[in-house]
Amino acid sequence: MTSNTVFDEESCYRARADFPALTRKIDGHAIAFLDGPGGTQVPKPVIDAMVDCYHNRNVNTHGNFAPSAESDEQILEARCAVADMLGAAGPEQISIGQNMTTLAFSLARAIGRTIRPGDELLVTQLDHEANRGPWQLLTEQGAVVREVPLLPTGELDYAAMKRLITEKTRLLALGCSSNSIGTVNDMRLARELTRSVGALLILDAVHYAPHFPVHVNRLDPDFLLCSAYKFYGPHVGILYSRPGALDALPTDRLIVQENVSPYRIETGTLSPAGIEGVGAAVEYLARFGRGATRMETVHAAVAAIAVYEHELGQYLWSALEGLPGVRLWGVDFSQAMRAPTVSFTVDDVDAAAIAKSLGKVGICVWDGDFYAPRPVEILNVPGKSLVRVGFSMYNTKDEAERLVQCVAAVARQK
Repeated sequence: MTSNTVFDEESCYRARADFPALTRKIDGHAIAFLDGPGGTQVPKPVIDAMVDCYHNRNVNTHGNFAPSAESDEQILEARCAVADMLGAAGPEQISIGQNMTTLAFSLARAIGRTIRPGDELLVTQLDHEANRGPWQLLTEQGAVVREVPLLPTGELDYAAMKRLITEKTRLLALGCSSNSIGTVNDMRLARELTRSVGALLILDAVHYAPHFPVHVNRLDPDFLLCSAYKFYGPHVGILYSRPGALDALPTDRLIVQENVSPYRIETGTLSPAGIEGVGAAVEYLARFGRGATRMETVHAAVAAIAVYEHELGQYLWSALEGLPGVRLWGVDFSQAMRAPTVSFTVDDVDAAAIAKSLGKVGICVWDGDFYAPRPVEILNVPGKSLVRVGFSMYNTKDEAERLVQCVAAVARQK
């Protein structure tokens, strides 16, 4: 089914009314949350869903009484909603955790028990540490970890990736999109190469899922991880597993835990209110799409929002590009598949000083390496610190223009 869903500036302003945090002022300045890659604000329907859980179902799961049964039902529905958002076949493929990093470590420990000395694991120089560190720890078991190089353009060296994937390769851990400079990676090539040697493909979609429709049935990863707080939900981590993939692993599991997917990698008592909030976040996104099913509507919504966010990113890139002393990092916005994330530096000005200056007038941006120190190191970013701007569905061109004016003032004063 082809959707004619459109998300434009008018849609954005309607959506903004749903986000209580957007009404805040900082020293009289309207707040502008341009920090989407670090986490999005939460709309009232998600807040209401979590409050309703605390009001009516603040109990543990699997009990023989009504509130517990209702909680079980809501958690299952949330798994179904996430399955729809990711294009998965069903809730049995959706595991829940404290956050993406915790799930990645749990997954690495399980896979590590199947690793033999000399097995090769492939990570990239572009990735967030959450999709590097857990795999690098497996060198303690004799694994050999190799890196796919990052080119000066901000893109991965795919020729090197082809050379590095051999019969010894057991897995490739790849970010779908860079949280530091916005590059979208070639996931189809990664799947083709790993499949050819029988290696696992682990995708980090934390920075991708908020901005592009995810179709795991097409990407065909063995595992895919993301975080709900990047797409308007609470701080909850999500792990998608290809049918049968999780059941084949020796996971950390108490004997009382269900020994089937998706539960066998979930440890301890989860947060029912948080999980219900995740389901509500998917439902909220689906409001902005059209389709015959929830999967179709949420995919249509994310695709439409992606077009709007890309236009904001393209405007900001072009505006900053014209400022003296400003250097932009990564591929430009002529590429359709690029996250709406703009990272820059200003000659002879500390990135933290820029972020503080913007923060004083209510413009929220991040500075630093964003838990992705390797690409910042490889690209030789001055001071090892970038200023990062990221757009979300509630951001406006007016906010982008305010940012440009402030950066121009900083550049003039240096």
